[in-house]
Amino acid sequence: MSRKTLETKAESAEESASRPTLRTVAAEAGVAVTTVSRALADDPRIAESTRKRISEIADRLGYVPNRAAQRLRTGRTKVISLMINPRHEFLSFTSEFLGGMYEGLSGTGYAINITADSLGEDRLDAIRNIRRHSLADAIVFTRTECFDDRARYLLEHDFPFVTHGRTDFMTPHPFVDFDNEAFVRLAVERLVEKGRQHVCIVMPNEKYTFGQHLRFGARQAAMTHGVRLTVPGAVDLDSEPDEIAAMLRGLHGGPDAPDSYICVGEVSALITLACLNDMGLTQGQEVDVLAKRASPISNHFRPRIETIDEDLRATGRAMAKVLLGRMSGEPVEDLQILLKPEGPFSVSS
Repeated sequence: MSRKTLETKAESAEESASRPTLRTVAAEAGVAVTTVSRALADDPRIAESTRKRISEIADRLGYVPNRAAQRLRTGRTKVISLMINPRHEFLSFTSEFLGGMYEGLSGTGYAINITADSLGEDRLDAIRNIRRHSLADAIVFTRTECFDDRARYLLEHDFPFVTHGRTDFMTPHPFVDFDNEAFVRLAVERLVEKGRQHVCIVMPNEKYTFGQHLRFGARQAAMTHGVRLTVPGAVDLDSEPDEIAAMLRGLHGGPDAPDSYICVGEVSALITLACLNDMGLTQGQEVDVLAKRASPISNHFRPRIETIDEDLRATGRAMAKVLLGRMSGEPVEDLQILLKPEGPFSVSS
């Protein structure tokens, strides 16, 4: 075991010695080390032609920044912590959202560290840990609440962050959000056009801001068009699939079953379609299902359904842009983005 440990250390030392450094790049480029450092950080004080030449040399030599050294020198981690709730439409939401963030941060030198976001009573534990121990330069989190303790804490400590979703705080902060109120109004209007009179929606928990927006938009649209709206109280978007399916079966066992469903996410759409199929109900005949489309997974729904698009890859790119702007000191008023539902209705195909 000792021999193996010594050999491993020797190999690490040899690897470190052969790894290109800022000095290596500087010697090849014929400039000072500080010039290389600034050029690779895209410092506008360095001529664009010089930045480009140094970048090409660094790529050719295989230079990779030493994060530990950078942190000691600058006090920055070059890490962004993304707080994700594993139950939040994980298959569709996270893959597209994260892919967009990676695209938006490409070339900046920032890495993304994913941290599980508990839905327990104290959602601040992980946030406090990141700030107190300087584990990241900024934080991104989702499932924003109307008066979110995480946003309050980070505002009080002037720690860079951006939320996916808005809050009701008077103090402005960076956010990127989807107009869920507009989404649900469009969805109700479309189902009314198809002759439906009783719409059912399994909503997010009402403590989340987007849950409030969905409820308000759905109630307004239902009143405007004179249709009935059912929002089951026994389950929400985070309930177990079997619980949601049991609720749907219960609704259709009564005398006044819904004739249409709006699904806030693709996972809930899969549950709804499966349950309706098991009960012998045919999409487009006895019932209609309309869902939010967040990823290509809805292309494989069977039977096919109409969808309204939320481009989560574009959301991820916008989150990266807003976060970089916050860290560079841009005005908060320029760092608030509300994305609209995209395009006309489409049939998943």
